[in-house]
Amino acid sequence: MLTTASTWWACGQTTRPISQDTPQIQYGAEILIQQKINLIQHKKIAIVTNHTGRVFEQIHLVDTLMALNLNIQKIFAPEHGFRGEAEAGAHILGGKDMQTGLPLISLYGDNKKPSAQDLKDVDLILFDIQDVGTRFYTYLSTLVYVMEACAENNVALWVLDRPNPNGWYIGGPMLDSAYASFVGLHNVPVVHGMTLGEYARMVNAEGWLKGNIKCRLEVIPCAGYRHDMRWADLNRAWVPPSPNLPTALSAAWYPVFCWYEGTPVSVGRGTDAPFEQVGAPWHIAFKRRIRTDSAEGKSVYSVYGNTFQPAAFMPMPIPGKALQPLYEAQTCYGVRALDHNTSGDSIWLAGLQLLGSFHQEYKQSGNPKPFFQPFFRKLAGNATLEKDIESGKTTASIMAAWNTAHAPFRGLRKKYLLYP
Repeated sequence: MLTTASTWWACGQTTRPISQDTPQIQYGAEILIQQKINLIQHKKIAIVTNHTGRVFEQIHLVDTLMALNLNIQKIFAPEHGFRGEAEAGAHILGGKDMQTGLPLISLYGDNKKPSAQDLKDVDLILFDIQDVGTRFYTYLSTLVYVMEACAENNVALWVLDRPNPNGWYIGGPMLDSAYASFVGLHNVPVVHGMTLGEYARMVNAEGWLKGNIKCRLEVIPCAGYRHDMRWADLNRAWVPPSPNLPTALSAAWYPVFCWYEGTPVSVGRGTDAPFEQVGAPWHIAFKRRIRTDSAEGKSVYSVYGNTFQPAAFMPMPIPGKALQPLYEAQTCYGVRALDHNTSGDSIWLAGLQLLGSFHQEYKQSGNPKPFFQPFFRKLAGNATLEKDIESGKTTASIMAAWNTAHAPFRGLRKKYLLYP
């Protein structure tokens, strides 16, 4: 698909040869290599990246810049590590990257922000990570902490932008500041509809860093990207941003299904389709539906225009993805998403309806433990949603309240967009 001139950087060239195979959508890191590499040749550089930082579908950005003899000092790695091999929440060790020999510093766990010592020998930080476009995906929080460290230590930051697979709409509740955490720092919707570069511009200009400080920020935009694009429109390979988002479809349903991590419902960790399916052993209604549909020859049905099929799955340990999945070796009954509709609202309406179904079934199961666990409020960013579900509020009324609350954010967001 792409040009195979994979040795161009090893031959002393500082720009990549353009051919008819060059992708229409180019990432910020590729623009940097093609057009701006001369601007950083004499800088002492650190790179915040992970396994998604590939350029031209071939070589990692770190390897590419080292082959160009740039002065790379160290690598900072977010949740899941530099090579992307750690499951969610796992402790990430620092040390040294075995392939490059570069010092490797984790920005997850107890050390979420580069220290002054980490940055004493750095002029410039390059930030290149594929994001998913949700408030609670921790790469966004890592970016904010890196911005803060750069501002405090007078280090320049270049965000090498990448498309947002959920950048085509805005959805979900706003964050109540009382529930701010590493999985939600700012009063924005769950799906904010911005690339990391756009979001960084907003954070910097609006004074959202600690003490209203500003960092020396530059964003290298993508070329050819528009906000109405889905991942399939990009004609670029999907590199799982984390071990349990294996497909673009899982990323599309992640904003809605991630809430279930704060409930006794499996999101499919320990299966071949995490975040494409949800289920639990105690959902008897889905168990009956699976049997009925099988007997009657039915296979799919629509929820607000999104296609699902009844699903029965058994989570099992998978190294690097889910070592102790919820309901290990138990059959869970639920649904599996087969697509996502053209309307952002339809995804959230379907998610709310399914959440209500699981909540109701859980109550009927007689389990004395609460359905909503404390982590649910952090993911939702408020206590309102939990109360709405428990009181039986309709999905339409919940959505209407969210859409009303989005109006001020839409105006703010517009100021910082880089793409039509």
